[in-house]
Amino acid sequence: MDDINTLRRILNDCRVIAVVGLSANWHRPSYFAAKYMQEHGYRVIPVNPQYQEVLGEKCYASLRDIPGKVDMVDVFRKTADVLPIAEDAVAIGARVLWQQLGVRNQAAADLARARGLEAVMDRCVKIEHGRLFGGLNWVGVNTRVVSAKRPRWLPY
Repeated sequence: MDDINTLRRILNDCRVIAVVGLSANWHRPSYFAAKYMQEHGYRVIPVNPQYQEVLGEKCYASLRDIPGKVDMVDVFRKTADVLPIAEDAVAIGARVLWQQLGVRNQAAADLARARGLEAVMDRCVKIEHGRLFGGLNWVGVNTRVVSAKRPRWLPY
């Protein structure tokens, strides 16, 4: 279920987010979303075997390597890769499996729900947080450029 009240409750209650597939490249959507959540008081735990550290946090090769408690598993991976991630999310005791925009693995969502987790598909934590808690002007939305003003360098 991903109605507004459920999304608001999840984002309010889940303060530790493991981001699977988090990139260290600042221009990648996973980096934008994770940095946004970090700047809004969430603890972000990167999960990507390619890196030692992302956003000042130790990066783990898999969810099962994380030593502490994880509230939400935020998945930035291909749809086909999500089922084993859902199994890991269940194994570590996460409360929510969140599949990012464009990621819709129904089998993974069904598995998570059957094991007591909440599951969200095809939504962005950054966008939903901004929409529900008033942060849409942060990172990449408010460029402080008036777009209706025509640039002078264009020939008319």
